[in-house]
Amino acid sequence: MTIGPDSILIKNIKERFGPSILDTIIFRDEVTHLIRKDSLLEICGFLKMDSELQFNFLSDIAAIDYFPQRPRFEVVYHFYSIPKKHRLGLKVKVEDGEVAPSVTSLWNSADWAEREAYDMFGIIFEGHPNLKRIYMPDDWEGFPLRKDYPLKGYKDRYNPYGEEKK
Repeated sequence: MTIGPDSILIKNIKERFGPSILDTIIFRDEVTHLIRKDSLLEICGFLKMDSELQFNFLSDIAAIDYFPQRPRFEVVYHFYSIPKKHRLGLKVKVEDGEVAPSVTSLWNSADWAEREAYDMFGIIFEGHPNLKRIYMPDDWEGFPLRKDYPLKGYKDRYNPYGEEKK
């Protein structure tokens, strides 16, 4: 199936949320919308509840660090509709120190994925029920997947061979 501009994955969302859609990318017949961060929860609720879309499965949340670009981070959401068998991606841009809305109220599967983005990149998800580190110890300083994190890590009690803090 070839995705075109008349696809419900584009038309239904753009008709309803036109000013909130900043860009739409079609690559290998998969649609991704870059959206305004403040519209994320409203658009996600629509994706889940709309009878033509029925995105009932949040398969993944990923974060990307574009340092030194501004805004620094992009949070990418991958959705799948089990009954309709289609996929969709949403992207929101987040500046360092800004918060992104949590989608755990819509999909429980967002819980651990948002915690991972927090632990590795330092992105805070407002409204998350239990936002705490998932991989690193609670007293760990820094966020290891940020591009400005030293390749050898910081020198501390866990890593005596790392780089000195500046």
